[in-house]
Amino acid sequence: MMTAFWTEPDFDDHELVEVIRDRASGLTAIIAIHSTHLGPAGGGARFWHYAEPADAMRDALRLSRGMSYKNAMAGLPAGGGKAVILADVARSKTPEMLSAFGDAIEALGGRYVTAEDVGMAEADMAAIARRTDHVSGLPVENGSAGGDPGPFTAMGIYLGIKAAVAHRLGRDSMDGVHVAVQGVGSVGGGVSRLLARDGARLTLADIDGPRVGALAEQLGAATVDPSRIMEVECDVFSPNALGAILDDAGIARLNAPIVAGGANNQLARPEHGLALAGRGILYAPDYVINAGGIINVTLEYVARRNGEHCGVDEVHSRIAQIPGRLTRIWRESEESGLTPDMVADRMAQASIGR
Repeated sequence: MMTAFWTEPDFDDHELVEVIRDRASGLTAIIAIHSTHLGPAGGGARFWHYAEPADAMRDALRLSRGMSYKNAMAGLPAGGGKAVILADVARSKTPEMLSAFGDAIEALGGRYVTAEDVGMAEADMAAIARRTDHVSGLPVENGSAGGDPGPFTAMGIYLGIKAAVAHRLGRDSMDGVHVAVQGVGSVGGGVSRLLARDGARLTLADIDGPRVGALAEQLGAATVDPSRIMEVECDVFSPNALGAILDDAGIARLNAPIVAGGANNQLARPEHGLALAGRGILYAPDYVINAGGIINVTLEYVARRNGEHCGVDEVHSRIAQIPGRLTRIWRESEESGLTPDMVADRMAQASIGR
């Protein structure tokens, strides 16, 4: 059931949680707005098949809160929100569903701005934009902010991994550093290519066998079954698939001194940050390291709404601040005795007046 969402552990005084059901198109979706303290709630729309409706609600609540923190830590004029569209087993997506979803966003009057997430593409954003202006990540000309956020997210994660390696291992080069990458889609694949360019040694895993095989052959990387990727002995474990993998069992399996990747909500519960620290594993808070994509689409949206132009150079300049932000979190963690996720949470909460 999705009616008692306020009893969920992940309900965090959300400003709005709306369940949309459009019988004509077959759309069922949830829009969760966590905070508009810093501006319209920005966050992507996820198209996913959930075994239970309660799983979709939990995802919307956790992801929207994470977007509040992510946007605040990135210094963006945006609050936090998220949408999930409940797909059937076949993941059937129709123009009518996208239109109905766009109408639901438009009815919120600009409180929520959507963007691309898992299961959605630029073409879907363009279809939604026919019904509402409150869309970011639209196709753009070369040299402009906007478009597919994946490469920008990957760039931020790559820079964050380099910062973690420098901080934890004292190495200023990625040459020979062994990184185990979980998930090689738009983001994880981009991270892998950037790391391979720097001479990193890669072990890759993905549920899409042909995709991971082709990328491994291209990069000269090793592959492993997805069920074993967390056990690989390496310098960095980089999760870039779905979240909540860092639970008791997952953390016990880790064989790396660093966890740094782009998956959202990697910690299954808040106490798992302590579990990582207890094993001496340096953690890069996910919503700090993976902010590149939202930086790109938010700057595009703000510029478009103001009748201005934002170039990709400004996006890259903002993304280049991610390593310094992570290093500040790690240093404060060491000085205060708090875990990195606690330090980041406190910083973000202060920014959104919580």
